[in-house]
Amino acid sequence: MIRFLLRFLGLWVLAAGFIFLIYDGTKSIAANQPLLTKVQDVWGNVHQASLLSLKPKLMDISGFLWDPLMTTFLDQPVALVLGLLGAIMMLLGRKKRALIGYSR
Repeated sequence: MIRFLLRFLGLWVLAAGFIFLIYDGTKSIAANQPLLTKVQDVWGNVHQASLLSLKPKLMDISGFLWDPLMTTFLDQPVALVLGLLGAIMMLLGRKKRALIGYSR
């Protein structure tokens, strides 16, 4: 059941990443320059309050969590992040390979 859920959600996340790839491609063609949608922009459009409340929480734990780690993550293209997340979920949810030479 968990494998099915991981594959199902992974497929939807991959589809969302593909949609953002098409969206960025059409914006880039229209502008005649490469344009990428960042994670920070999408997160801010979806739920601005959670993005703003994340910085003080991470700074209280450690300044290292916010400045090099989270800022690097927030500057990545959404299509890349969703594509990697979907691929990882699909790999975690795949069926186990049958062992050759063993009978079950």
